[in-house]
Amino acid sequence: MAVKYAYNTLVYAGEDIERGIRRLAGFGYDGVEFVGEPERMDAGRIRELLDENGIAASSICAIYTPERDLVSSNPEVRKNAVKYLKSCVDFASKIGAQGISVTPTANMKIHAEADAATEWKWAIESLREAGSYAGEHGIRLAVEAWNRYENYLINRLEQSLALVTDVGLPNVGCMGDTYHMNIEEVSIADAFRSVGDKLFYVHFADSNRAAPGRGHIDFKPIAQALTEIGYSGYISMELLPPFADPFGGVRMEEFYDQYSKESIEYLKALFASI
Repeated sequence: MAVKYAYNTLVYAGEDIERGIRRLAGFGYDGVEFVGEPERMDAGRIRELLDENGIAASSICAIYTPERDLVSSNPEVRKNAVKYLKSCVDFASKIGAQGISVTPTANMKIHAEADAATEWKWAIESLREAGSYAGEHGIRLAVEAWNRYENYLINRLEQSLALVTDVGLPNVGCMGDTYHMNIEEVSIADAFRSVGDKLFYVHFADSNRAAPGRGHIDFKPIAQALTEIGYSGYISMELLPPFADPFGGVRMEEFYDQYSKESIEYLKALFASI
C-alpha cells in the first residue's frame, strides 16, 4: 500500500485554520496534522472544514511543556500530562484523527530530575494510562524521538522502541522525524527498518528543517526502507524556520504555499522512483 501525505499546521501559526486546510487539500495532501491545543480549537468547525475539502485529519501534534511532563519528579505534573493526553484523545476522536505524537519529557528539557530507572518507570506508567484511554477510543499513540538539544530521554528510534515494548499496548508505537534522526541516527533508513511494524507515524523535514530537497539528507534510501517494511501510514511535513526558537510564532512566507506545494511534489516523485 502507498504512503499518505500530510502537513503539520504548526508552521501556519496565526493563520485561520480554514485557510490552511484549503491550502493542503488544494495541493493534494491526504491529511492535515493539527496542533494539540484542544481548548483553543473548535473541533466541530474543523471536522466540517475537513469534510468540505475532502481531506482527513492525520494526527495531533501534542505539545509538551514543563506543566505537561510525563516523567516530572512532581506527581501532579505527571497527572496533568496524562490528563492533557486524554484531552488530545477526545479532540482526535472528534475530528477523526488517527493518532497523537508523544514525547515523555517537556520540549527543551535536557536534564533529568531523577535517576534513569525511576524516570523510565514514570514514563511506562504514564503512557500505559494514556495509551489505555486512547485504545478505548481507537486512537494510537506514537512515541517520537527528539534530538539531544531538545530532549534527553528518547533520542533514537531504538529508545522509542524499548519504551513502546515496555509499555506493551498494541496501540502505542514509534514515530520517527528525519530532522531529529539526521542528528542522532547512524543510518536513518536502518533505524526505520529496525522498528518495522511498530512504526506508526513519520515526520519529514530536511537537515535544516526546510522542505525535503533543500538540505543534505538523502531521502531515497529512507523511502526505500519505508517501502521495504510496508509502511502505509502518513508522512507528515514538519517544517520549521531556522531560528533558535522555531516555535515562537515567527513565520516566513515560504513555509506557507511554497513549501507546502514543493514538499508534496518532491515526495510523490521520490516514492514513484522506488
